[in-house]
Amino acid sequence: MKILVVGGGGREHALVWKIAQSPLVEQIYCAPGNPGIAELAECVHIGADEIDALCDFAKAEQIDLTVVGPEVPLTMGIVDTFQAAGLDIFGPNKAAAQVEGSKGFSKDLMARHGIPTAAYQSFSDHTAAVAYIREQGAPIVVKADGLAAGKGVIVAMSEEQAIAAVDDIMLDKVFGSAGASVVIEEFMDGEEASFFAFTDGKNILPLASSQDHKRVNDNDEGLNTGGMGAYSPAPVVTDELYKVIVETIVRPTIDGMAKDGCPYSGILYVGLMIKDGQPRVVEYNARFGDPEAQPLLVRMKSDIVPVLQACARGQLA
Repeated sequence: MKILVVGGGGREHALVWKIAQSPLVEQIYCAPGNPGIAELAECVHIGADEIDALCDFAKAEQIDLTVVGPEVPLTMGIVDTFQAAGLDIFGPNKAAAQVEGSKGFSKDLMARHGIPTAAYQSFSDHTAAVAYIREQGAPIVVKADGLAAGKGVIVAMSEEQAIAAVDDIMLDKVFGSAGASVVIEEFMDGEEASFFAFTDGKNILPLASSQDHKRVNDNDEGLNTGGMGAYSPAPVVTDELYKVIVETIVRPTIDGMAKDGCPYSGILYVGLMIKDGQPRVVEYNARFGDPEAQPLLVRMKSDIVPVLQACARGQLA
């Protein structure tokens, strides 16, 4: 098989490293890749968001399977483009990728299907958002609706900090169009964990848990980042809790999206907050976590390629 991995970070390096172990694979390309990846795959000078160029490359090189690392090409519709060209590709289509591309979409999905999460309201009007913060008080969480590279979530410990965050997002447009609307939600305390499951839109194959550490400074201080490091498994996710997460969160999410006419295929990342043994959803991501993919894939003993292909083809048994 010839495989193309889209992206150029630590997550993609981990994916390429794991895919390279498969006896099914003859050649791996990575676009754009990085110097570490170049030791394992042929790096191609095409950006992860250059969807038409990637599709042309996949056709020209007769790529058997494309694996998408980052969220941006997924929310741009890379899967739709490749599928229309008759190419196998691992990841959700544009409609399903809204679970990460729009905080409002994902929160509404959870509300519709009874999936445990924080209480919330969505706002496209700045004045109404500020009034809601005044009404709810602090601590409270402010989220830009769209993609902001893992930096669009502000945990505000005071009303003033929350209002300043809304000003930054909605008035000053610090995240551009991602801040056209905001989700304001209840502050959840507890311990965070990340949970991943492969799915073909109907069947699910849960993976091990992991935990990433987002704060930029030591001692869990400073602003949130996309992730400073991760380990797996997360001790907070016991065997019993693992089953609860699958039954009350992962399965209802996949079934709910199918019921909504928006089936989700690929890997579903569920960011969790766990308190008193009860999990609630912080967020969904439409792809492998970065950095969580690194410890997860190092721990994985089985060949990943048949699973990726089965998800892409709707054949995950």
